[in-house]
Amino acid sequence: MELTNEDLLRLNVLMARHPCAIRIDENRMQVFGLTENGEARVDLNPAGRHEQYVRKVREFLSGHVFGSPGGYPVFINRWTRMGQVRSENLQQLLMLGEPEAVAAVAHAEGLTPEVAHYAWWCMPESENARCMLEKEAIVNSELGPILADHLFEHLAFETEPKPMIESVRLILQQGLIDEDRKQKLWRASQRKNVYLIGFMRSSAKVMLHDGCAHEIYVAADQMLKQLKQNRFAAKLLWALSEEGQGFLIAAYTVFKKPADQDVVVYLLDTMQEKMSDMLPIAQNRPFNKIEEISELTTQLLDTGSDNFAHADQGWKILVNEASENHALIALLESLLWISQVSESLITRIFSQTTAEGTLMRKKLKPVTDHIFYRFEHLLGQRQGH
Repeated sequence: MELTNEDLLRLNVLMARHPCAIRIDENRMQVFGLTENGEARVDLNPAGRHEQYVRKVREFLSGHVFGSPGGYPVFINRWTRMGQVRSENLQQLLMLGEPEAVAAVAHAEGLTPEVAHYAWWCMPESENARCMLEKEAIVNSELGPILADHLFEHLAFETEPKPMIESVRLILQQGLIDEDRKQKLWRASQRKNVYLIGFMRSSAKVMLHDGCAHEIYVAADQMLKQLKQNRFAAKLLWALSEEGQGFLIAAYTVFKKPADQDVVVYLLDTMQEKMSDMLPIAQNRPFNKIEEISELTTQLLDTGSDNFAHADQGWKILVNEASENHALIALLESLLWISQVSESLITRIFSQTTAEGTLMRKKLKPVTDHIFYRFEHLLGQRQGH
């Protein structure tokens, strides 16, 4: 099958106008080009099956862009969603009318605001918006708020935990949405708690809980004021601060009623990412038993144990400094315990069941009861949350 003479002529005229990007509407059999003067359209008149005809159109575009009519299959095999596409080829890829090429551009590390604008014109879809908002240059461009608005409006239509979490995290970046929308998003997270993981993963300080630090925060801050450069002391004070308490409340809330296994895994990964730097000793593997976590926690607070002797010097200084304050040591113990929690704890349970909802939470109870105990201790008077 070949392109009709009429279509071939019109496509050549379109390309002669030097479009910045090409988009193909396969349902309406139309080709659009984004030019300096706006959109230009070619209505196709296929001679044969539409799918085969569109393939011929893309081969024509590939030949025009790369000088090789048969180059399209070669190039598509080299595209990747790992961000490794060469920066100098990005806009050329947007001339092929191929969705996978647009996705490759959206993922590319060298993406510029100008090319991102063209890619968004080609395929304004949520996955592409998320990819582009991972890049600071795009976040800070005029396109950033447009992409964030799209994700905000389409969030209710997402059905899987990961895109929900990532959409929330990305649109909370500085300058993308106003306070009113942040408040709406927070209220929505109280109904759909998977959104809370997006708040937890956000680098912005956007937790909207009661804004209160732990009841002993002021005393702890005064006691440890000489250790502000000690990363373990800093993490303990963070956990007791308004920000840290907000993070812990959010995690506790999600743990209390996760919808499915994916939500549990994403929550545990988020916690480990945020808390693992609290562990003062090298750990060869994540623990898969509660008893292992409890044992190591006890040893790291025992100044006479081998594990304490091999711990980071900053940890030893903190433990010795706080040793006379039993309340603070107890909170440090709970924080250290929580910092060792990972997906490994629930891998065996999930390998034996596909349960969701209430049944899943029942099967997780032997693990979550221990986690809840530590959370409730760290939250003090807030344990009713």
